[in-house]
Amino acid sequence: MEASSLFYKVAPPSSNEAGPHPTLILLHGRGTDENDLLGLTSSFDPRLLSISIRAPFRFPYGGYMWFDLDEQGGVDIDQLIEGCDALIRCLDDIQQKHPVDLKRVFLFGFSMGAMMSLTVSLSHPSRFKGIIAHSGLLPQDDKLKYRWNDLNGISFFIAHGTDDPIVPVKFSRQAHQRLMDAKADVLYREYPIQHTIGEESLSDAALWLQQKI
Repeated sequence: MEASSLFYKVAPPSSNEAGPHPTLILLHGRGTDENDLLGLTSSFDPRLLSISIRAPFRFPYGGYMWFDLDEQGGVDIDQLIEGCDALIRCLDDIQQKHPVDLKRVFLFGFSMGAMMSLTVSLSHPSRFKGIIAHSGLLPQDDKLKYRWNDLNGISFFIAHGTDDPIVPVKFSRQAHQRLMDAKADVLYREYPIQHTIGEESLSDAALWLQQKI
């Protein structure tokens, strides 16, 4: 489905409950697309309306990305902000066209998608009920207007593999600590996996999500 700014695919709830529905927004990692995380939806609560969004920028080696990284792995902050703005516009479009329960919108981001999920939710916390950030990090820059004092209505699940060679686990530990410092509702888990979503981490995320719905 073509949104006003971003392309996305919809997986309807498998339950027969009438809408509006609790909604899960899936944000893929660098170099893939909106199809990458759709296969996870069967693991989640059947009441969920799941929507997987394609990142706005083409990755030179195939697929798409939410923002660019420099040779040292540093985040292009201006492009990150542009990606967040495009995501918010897309969410506005989705909420007009689909039976979304505005009080139960969740994000599931992997890798670069996890970085996006943290950035956009901390910038717009009132729009989300829960965030799953798997194998990511929390971008830091003065241009990012995080609302650390407005996190009362939002919960976070942070997951990371201890053997991750792409995004070291220390970055999720730092994100967890920053959220703890802000007295946010956060659950943190590590797993003996590399840069991937494992069966255990997916199961834990699905259970957490079910409890938050």
